[in-house]
Amino acid sequence: MTKASLYQQLKQDIRQGVWPAGVALNQQKLSDYYQVSRIPVRDALQQLKAEALLVMAGKASLMVPPLTAAEAEELYQIRLQLEPMALRRAFPQLTFSIIGQAEDLLHRIEHDQNLSAADRGALNWQFHLMLYQASQSPHLLRLLHSLHQQVERYLGFQEISLNYADTSHQEHWQLLELLRAQQLDAAVALLQQHIQQAGELLTSHLRQQPA
Repeated sequence: MTKASLYQQLKQDIRQGVWPAGVALNQQKLSDYYQVSRIPVRDALQQLKAEALLVMAGKASLMVPPLTAAEAEELYQIRLQLEPMALRRAFPQLTFSIIGQAEDLLHRIEHDQNLSAADRGALNWQFHLMLYQASQSPHLLRLLHSLHQQVERYLGFQEISLNYADTSHQEHWQLLELLRAQQLDAAVALLQQHIQQAGELLTSHLRQQPA
């Protein structure tokens, strides 16, 4: 397993809950689990720490941080500001080809029975990003990429724990229909509703969890 593939596998395992929040992870433990040397493990851990997917747990270990309502609320409020801006900037450059590619992603989410819940969460974000990339706004896209690194675990959790997938998928189709019909204001309003409702559902659920 290469350093890059170990990083991707470890990241996927974090999304899917293989390594639960609060469990200390050290190089030897992961080296034994993935049957690799400690050097690629160290590099993967440092990269995941830089993305805030792992935090320090004592002097020599890292752990997956817990999902919290406060963090989820903050992240979704930021999404609510940045993503509508990205869609507005992208709109003049959106082509039928881009919309068609976004439709292909939705068809895959809908029909690929081998997708895990975490995979669907990742494809959900890929759908959004495919539209935003047309904005030709590199600084905004970098901010969104950084934001996604923080939101990613929550997207996977939403797919696994909350009955929101069908609603989310339906709204994605509606969003594409509005964009294809050149109804930008209605599309932005739907996107805002989409993000706000998902954030409220997630934070409400997390607040009900035992401490």
